[in-house]
Amino acid sequence: MLLRWLSLAAFLLAVAPAQADQPTWGAFLEGVYEQGRSEGISEATLLEALNGLQPIQRVIELDRRQPEGTVTFEEYMASRVPDELVAEARRRYAEDLPLLTVIGERYGVDPQYIVALWGLETRFGTYTGGFDVVASLATLAWDPRRSDYFRGELMRALHILDQGHIARPDMKGSWAGAMGQSQFMPSSFVSYAVDWDLDGHKDIWTTRGDVFASAANYLSSAGWREGMPWGGRVTLPAGFDSGLAGNKSTLPLAEWQAIGIAFVGTPPAVAAGEPASLILPGGPGGPAYLVFDNYRTILKWNRSDYFGMSVVTLADAVAGR
Repeated sequence: MLLRWLSLAAFLLAVAPAQADQPTWGAFLEGVYEQGRSEGISEATLLEALNGLQPIQRVIELDRRQPEGTVTFEEYMASRVPDELVAEARRRYAEDLPLLTVIGERYGVDPQYIVALWGLETRFGTYTGGFDVVASLATLAWDPRRSDYFRGELMRALHILDQGHIARPDMKGSWAGAMGQSQFMPSSFVSYAVDWDLDGHKDIWTTRGDVFASAANYLSSAGWREGMPWGGRVTLPAGFDSGLAGNKSTLPLAEWQAIGIAFVGTPPAVAAGEPASLILPGGPGGPAYLVFDNYRTILKWNRSDYFGMSVVTLADAVAGR
């Protein structure tokens, strides 16, 4: 027991306040209690969620860890969308097609993208993270680096518990507080989670209908256009100015084509005036893609082009393209 407390003391010293006015852990928790009470969270929920809570050293380490090296686009895609994941995604899609079809029609979202996000985020719900979400968020809210953001996420997590969507011991997720099979942060849960089976719980942890509908609701709310191609791989003309690339540089498709950019294979069936962006996820000299609004919608889920390309690649494979 003494060793445990000495270890904790060493940890607390290691993450000592970077600002003179940062509270102690105890004072921080008391502030969370008071804020929770003022926001109408029940005393029972606050006691169950916060009593005896301690900061998690590993969460601080992960939040502050710097990347150890650069992964190329090709390496990322090979590791994130391997053949076995494609095969499993196709199997899951066929298995859940009736449910996926109904949800896709309800929200106007192509079902293969729901499956792709499900597979890439949690390997179809088989790995959702083993961190205590409340403890993780509290640790990050206490740490000064991004305290305001995580304080908001912590309070939303407490509201989710108070509303009975998940039991306190079952609220598990990533070290950063992303939860369930769809890996929603609490703010995304509050905005987009759906009780598809109408049992009174928005259960993104174990109820497949709720998982699928929540992901579809997110994409729909972010601007998804059903049936619209995401884009496609292209070739570039000699001497192309790579400074024109990037998701913030948008031109009508016809203008890209006029400067010599051409799709590989059959061009997507979109109007010449459709706004498109050219992306070079692997940098100049790597593969090039023209992307449309649905691709940019996926980036609202995760703003990485590596992630976006893994989603559309897996979705195309699921749909047989």
